[in-house]
Amino acid sequence: MSHGCVRRHPAPPLPLLLLTLAAASLLLLTAPVAAWRPWPNQKPNATDLIFGASKKYEGSSEFVKLKYHMGPVLTADISVHTIWYGTWRNPQKKIIREFINSISAADSKRPSVSGWWKTIQLYTDQTGSNISRTVRLGEEKNDRFYSHGKSLTRLSIQSVIKSAVTASTRPLPINPKSGLYLLLTSDDVYVQDFCQNVCGFHYFTFPSIVGYTLPYAWVGNSAKLCPGTCAYPFAVPDYIPGMKPLRSPNGDVGVDGMISVIAHEVAELATNPLVNAWYAGGDPVFPVEIADLCEGIYGTGGGGSYTGQMLNGADGATYNMNGIRRRFLVQWVWNHVVNYCSGPNALDQ
Repeated sequence: MSHGCVRRHPAPPLPLLLLTLAAASLLLLTAPVAAWRPWPNQKPNATDLIFGASKKYEGSSEFVKLKYHMGPVLTADISVHTIWYGTWRNPQKKIIREFINSISAADSKRPSVSGWWKTIQLYTDQTGSNISRTVRLGEEKNDRFYSHGKSLTRLSIQSVIKSAVTASTRPLPINPKSGLYLLLTSDDVYVQDFCQNVCGFHYFTFPSIVGYTLPYAWVGNSAKLCPGTCAYPFAVPDYIPGMKPLRSPNGDVGVDGMISVIAHEVAELATNPLVNAWYAGGDPVFPVEIADLCEGIYGTGGGGSYTGQMLNGADGATYNMNGIRRRFLVQWVWNHVVNYCSGPNALDQ
């Protein structure tokens, strides 16, 4: 989202510690809404290592003030309508489809994707209704001829969605209350801010462009443009020489990297679809949401520059949860009941 940054300065003087935290928060809030970059671009320092020893690095702080702002959350069964923009191979589509279908697959081997979703289900609306446990793959639309070119802005992303819901043949259904619209761009498409601070983001469409207010997310395949930024730890940044990437669980670095970003955005769409429900910070234009609070944490002990303890398969692949037939690496999310980051592969929760 391309809103201007409004800086607010606290009126009363604060102790040095609080001033430092306030400054850090202000830096966070100047980032584009719901944008996500999984790799902290610095090596661990002494402070990281001290805090990284605790699973509550992101959590146990009383300074995290996640609040409910009375807006809707997705309590009806959720349908994820997918737009495949650009050139996609069938094996790539299968990985992503199976991840989405795994969210509600309660019989998956533990630790499971459905176990990860249980944390998101804890969030409620003002009536006390929980977020739906059912997430299903909805309709799909292919845009293989790059209808809006290979370089997209945040506004032209909404135009791509408009094309998909108003197409003359097999348009995507209009489902504003329980539909999520997931725009996935292939590895030869550049999106505004991609690879800088952004691997994916979510927002809602403007009626003036699309005709409806629909919650949507965009996630890009970074395989050619910036795998070290958006597909970490299956690729590593050039500025860290000698560090070896981990083996991806499904044999596709770009798509396996996308999975965690898709999970991040779907979790935040469910809990904050119109950017007026669950978030931290006082400004809805720059919210810090339930996945932002656990950025880069995939297992027990995560925090700072440490991902936490993950799982290794017999084939050498790294993952932290199981789906219906596949394994995935998915970032943890904030649990507002216990006030720290949670995941199904936790060793001590």
